[in-house]
Amino acid sequence: MTRHQIERPETIRVDTDERGVVRLTLNRPEIRNAFDDVLIADLTTVLERLAPDETIRALVLTGEGKAFSAGAELGWMRTAGEQSDQENFQDAMRLAMLLKALDAMPMPTIARVNGAAMGGGVGLTACCDMAVAAEGAVFALSEVKLGIVPGAISPYVLRAIGPRAARRYFLTGERFDAVTAERLGLIHQVVPAEALDGAVDALIAEILSAGPKAVRASKSLIFAVAGKEIDDLVMRDTAQRIAQKRAGGEAKEGLSAFLEKRKPRWVGT
Repeated sequence: MTRHQIERPETIRVDTDERGVVRLTLNRPEIRNAFDDVLIADLTTVLERLAPDETIRALVLTGEGKAFSAGAELGWMRTAGEQSDQENFQDAMRLAMLLKALDAMPMPTIARVNGAAMGGGVGLTACCDMAVAAEGAVFALSEVKLGIVPGAISPYVLRAIGPRAARRYFLTGERFDAVTAERLGLIHQVVPAEALDGAVDALIAEILSAGPKAVRASKSLIFAVAGKEIDDLVMRDTAQRIAQKRAGGEAKEGLSAFLEKRKPRWVGT
């Protein structure tokens, strides 16, 4: 049953199941789920509405049809090129804010890459916590082929694949397959197309077996620690985080369930 409604479901489908798993489906298969100002606005709005909902245990992002996302829609890009510098900047900032919203979602996010992910589609993939791709999926940071740069997506893609790989794929714009994407760190798992849903479901099952609050706190912990020097401030912060969790009800339930050889109460809820 869908609990979360949007104004234009023709651009994005939102489906929520009884476990609290939300699936967002980019729903423009006729243009390979390319995005423009409308889709950017719709997806940003959906993410902003979902973010405060603590009942959501996991969020899956995928595309309808044969493609995950072809990146920016070319007609929209051409129109943007005719705008003023300020209008272009504001347009680019809207995409940057979408990527930030996806990256910062408090619940675990999974990219279900069912097909081609180009340009901004690679950015969406890199913003998700986990990514599973079908064997036939192809990827490209193809902006240079159009005389532009992968600007707004670059922080997330660089974080995923590192600067060495970026120095090849940002500069050539060449396509690479799902196996290469996995080797680069963009994708966590590559499976046959018919096994894609099973692989995503397996990740969801692992998430649902863990304490809901602990999962969210662990994601927050990653953002707090990544790239930081291990100094006294980081040591105190991380110690405080675990100390607070150990004293909480979820930790007590998890430990009791383990010692009593039973499932914790959050499993199956």
